[in-house]
Amino acid sequence: MKDRDPIVFALRELVDALDRREAHLERLGEARIARESVALRLEAMTRIQDLSAAPCDRDTREAERSASVMADDGGPIGNNQEPINVATARRALKA
Repeated sequence: MKDRDPIVFALRELVDALDRREAHLERLGEARIARESVALRLEAMTRIQDLSAAPCDRDTREAERSASVMADDGGPIGNNQEPINVATARRALKA
């Protein structure tokens, strides 16, 4: 699956690079670098999940527009609802 979001793509590249890195604990400061790498990887994975789960701006705008669709007679239609026929509604109220 190819991501279109450049931020998610960059974060996945970062995670891949961190996964490829080998710790050389005999070197000075390497233990700290390894700990910080693990923390950075966790932070990146959390951000990827947040960005992947959030709807994009276009999806949000389309959802807002679809909530205000009008029927052929000019009356509003709610999400996934049929237009209300005024005459039918009046008859139902009288019955």
